Amino acid sequence: MRISYSSIFFILILYSQLSAAAVGRDPYVYFFNESWGNYQEELVKAKQEGKKGVLLFFEMEDCPWCQRMKRTVLNQPEVQEYFRKHFLSFSVDIEGDVGIVDFKGLSFTQKEFAEKINRVRATPVFGIYDLEGNQVVRFTGATSSVDEFMWLGEFYLDGHYKNTNFTKYKRQKKRASQQGK
Repeated sequence: MRISYSSIFFILILYSQLSAAAVGRDPYVYFFNESWGNYQEELVKAKQEGKKGVLLFFEMEDCPWCQRMKRTVLNQPEVQEYFRKHFLSFSVDIEGDVGIVDFKGLSFTQKEFAEKINRVRATPVFGIYDLEGNQVVRFTGATSSVDEFMWLGEFYLDGHYKNTNFTKYKRQKKRASQQGK
C-alpha cells in the first residue's frame, strides 16, 4: 500500500486540528475578562453590557484543582462563550498582594479580599455575584465536568439558587440527562 504525500499532509492537518480542539483555548484570554481590580466599577460595566452577574474564580498558583479547571473546563469554547455572554468573569489570586476595590468600594489586597471578605481557605472557589455585588452562589472545588460547570451558570441565571441548593439542582439535571439516553 502506498500513501501519497497529500494524504500524509491531510492526516497531519486533521490531527493538529483535533489536538487543538481537545486542548481548548486559553481561559485567561477567552474566559476571564480584563480588569483593573475595581469590582465596583465592574458591576457598572456588567449592567451597561447587559450581563446578569459577575463570576469570581478564587485560585492560587500551586492548586492542582485550579489547574484542572483551567485545563479541562474553563478552556472549552462552549463554556467560554456561555459565560462571556452572561457574566463578567475574573480571577482572584488568594495569595496575591495586588490591590483591588471590592463591590462596596473598599480597598484590599487580593489575599485580604479572598480571606477576610469571602472566607476562601481552599481553592478553587467560584463566587457568583448579582448586579448589586451580593454573592448569591458559591461553589467550592473543581466541577466534575463541563456539564456540571454549565449547570452552575444555569443555576444562577434561571434563579434556582432562590429555592434550592446546587447539589440538589445538579442531581435533578443528572437524572434528567440519564433518562434522556
